Amino acid sequence: ATRTETLPDDADPLYVLERYLNSIHYVALPDLPRFVGGAVGYIGYDWVRFLEPIGDDTEDDLEVDDVHLLFADTLAIFDHVRHRLKALANAFVIPGGDIDAAYDDATARADGLLATLVAPLSTHLISHSDTGEAFRSNMTPDTYREMVLAGKEYIVAGDIFQVVLAQRFSRPVHADSFDVYRALRSLNPSPYMYYLALDSGVTLVGASPEILCTVEDGTVTVRPIAGTRPRGRSPVEDARLADELLADEKERAEHIMLVDLGRNDVGRVSQYGTVHVDELMVIEKYSHVMHIVSNVSGKLLPEKTPFDVLRATFPAGTLSGAPKVRAMQIIEELEPTRRGTYGGAIGYFSLNGNLDAAITIRTVLIKDGIAHVQAGGGIVADSDPQAEYMETIKKSEAGRRAVEVAERGLDTLFQPASITETVGSRWNRLEIETEVATRVLRTG
Repeated sequence: ATRTETLPDDADPLYVLERYLNSIHYVALPDLPRFVGGAVGYIGYDWVRFLEPIGDDTEDDLEVDDVHLLFADTLAIFDHVRHRLKALANAFVIPGGDIDAAYDDATARADGLLATLVAPLSTHLISHSDTGEAFRSNMTPDTYREMVLAGKEYIVAGDIFQVVLAQRFSRPVHADSFDVYRALRSLNPSPYMYYLALDSGVTLVGASPEILCTVEDGTVTVRPIAGTRPRGRSPVEDARLADELLADEKERAEHIMLVDLGRNDVGRVSQYGTVHVDELMVIEKYSHVMHIVSNVSGKLLPEKTPFDVLRATFPAGTLSGAPKVRAMQIIEELEPTRRGTYGGAIGYFSLNGNLDAAITIRTVLIKDGIAHVQAGGGIVADSDPQAEYMETIKKSEAGRRAVEVAERGLDTLFQPASITETVGSRWNRLEIETEVATRVLRTG
C-alpha cells in the first residue's frame, strides 16, 4: 500500500521511516542473515542539512534525492562463501488480522521469487560503445590546489584540525550500467559492493571499503579509514609502501585524530565504559590503494535506536573533517557544488534492528546519461596541495576505469597495455580477492 506523509521543510525525513519500523514487532527465527527485510538504499551527504547548520551556499547541480530508500519484504540471499541461495519472504500480520492469509501471501511471494531466479535468462550481449570521451573534473587542477591552500588557512587560524575536500569527475556513458558494476567488481572488489537502479533515474554502482556505522545484536561499530598510498607493482614495492605509510607522521596524526572522532561518535550512543578501539592502525589493501584502518565499538544504550546511531556518526569524519560541523561549513564554502550521494551512506535498516551502512565512496553515480565519480583528500596543516590532488586522482581511478572498461566492452577487461601492467594488476587483483574472502569468512 502507498502511504504519503507531508513534513515541514526542515523536518528529518527519516523520522517517518523510524516511526514505521518501530511499529513493527519482528519475530526472530534462527539461521537468518543480518538483513531480513526493511529499508535499503542511500542517504546522501546533503541529508546532514537536517541535522546541522552547515549553510546553503553551493549549487545543487545533480538534483538527486537527499534520501532514497526502498522497503524490501521479499529477498533473494546469496551466500558467496557456501554458494547457497535462500528466498526469504516476510509475513505481516496486523492486530486481529488473518494469520493464515499472511502466511499464504508470504509463501506465494517466496515461490514466485524462486521461479524467477530459475527461469532462463535472456542473452546479454557485450556492448562496445566507447566514444573516446574523457572524464572531466568540476574544477581545474589549479583550482583544487587553491582550495587545499584555502583549507589550510582555516587550519592555521584554528578553526579546524582537518577538512576533506573533493572534486567530481564526469563523462557521458552509453554502456549498460550493470556492465559498469561488473567491471568495477572485477577491478576493485571491496567489502561493500552495490548496484542500485532507482526509479528516480539515479543508478549507484559502488565498491566502498569503509563502514560508516553498524549495529548488530546491540553492538555499535565504526571503522575509520585515513591514510593512503597507491599499491605497489610488486610484492616488494607494496611492502615498502605499506611500511612508509605506517611510518608517516602526518598520516598517523591524521588517523589518530579521526579515531578519536569515531570514539566520540560511538560514545554518544553507547553505554558508559563500553567504547573500545578493537583494532588500531592496521593496513588494508585494495586494487589501486592501501589505507590505514582502525575499528571502534561500543554497546548501544537501551534507549537508543539504529537511527540514533546514524545521526551520531553521519557523515563520517573521514569524509568531512574535525571538528565535524565547522569542517562541513568550510566544505560548503570551498566546494563549488553540493555533494549529492558522495560522502553519505548506503546500506540498510533491518526489521530485526540491525543497521549496516557503508560510506558512499569509490562509487559511480549515473544520471541522465552522465557518469560521475567523486573523490577527496583529508587536508591537515602540513598537506601538500599537489599530493592531495594526486590522491583524489588515485582514489577515483577504479570508478573511472570501470566506466571506461564498460564502454569499450567487458571482453577488454583483461587486456592490459604492457607486461609490467599485467604482472602488477594480476598480483593486486589476486591479493585483494583473497583478502575480501578472508574478511567475509571472519565476519559472517
